[in-house]
Amino acid sequence: MDEFDDDSFNDVLGSMEMPTAPKQPKVQEPTTATIVASTSSSHPSSTAALAAKPASNPHSILVHSKQRGNPILKSILSVPLEFRDDIIPDYVVGRTSCVLYLSLKYHNLNPDYICQRLKALGKMYELRVLLVQVDTPEPHNALKSLTRISLLADLTMMLAWNAEEAGKIIETYKQFEKRPPDLIMERVESNPHQKLVAALTNIKPVNKTDAVTLLQTFGNLGNIITASEERLSQVMGLGPRKAKRLYKTLQEPFLSK
Repeated sequence: MDEFDDDSFNDVLGSMEMPTAPKQPKVQEPTTATIVASTSSSHPSSTAALAAKPASNPHSILVHSKQRGNPILKSILSVPLEFRDDIIPDYVVGRTSCVLYLSLKYHNLNPDYICQRLKALGKMYELRVLLVQVDTPEPHNALKSLTRISLLADLTMMLAWNAEEAGKIIETYKQFEKRPPDLIMERVESNPHQKLVAALTNIKPVNKTDAVTLLQTFGNLGNIITASEERLSQVMGLGPRKAKRLYKTLQEPFLSK
């Protein structure tokens, strides 16, 4: 799609019922998933989809049968796959998580495809990942369009630059399905020395090696603060440019008048 504000595309996007609050998928009894459309005189038509029954193996990724032959599956080695016809998304990687796969090359040929998929998906799943494989030389316009769709449709967009990377992303989502979020949270240093090193490296262009050398040379933060710019420039590896920036930052008042 060459134009970001293409009228026909905007008409399709505007007609979609975008989810305002993600909900947990409803599990149907041992029948295949159905799409129920309801209409009324006072409200526009909406789509409510029922999720498929759980996998026979809870550690499996549910894969829509239409994804058979997709090269990205060759990269999913650590998690079993279970092919199903009764799921709406391309991949189900958790009880409340799913993945829609999209090749940019295919998107450029069929720009309305993703909107149709989202209409079928309705409000299913809390975490809805749009996995985009960047396989075109000029992806910027298409990615702008897909970013807009992701924002409107409550999607998390992930980019993969080849089939192997795309498969690993899907595999990782499944492997971390029940892992606590603190695994990817920033580690807060508790050691005072490490806290000082981290604080000094926030002053660009001072790096970690510079910070360690400064603390070894001056002994503590107070001595670094009271040191002259000339004395700072004499520290091994620091130099005049870094010393000038460090001195200026340390002498700047914390409270503005």
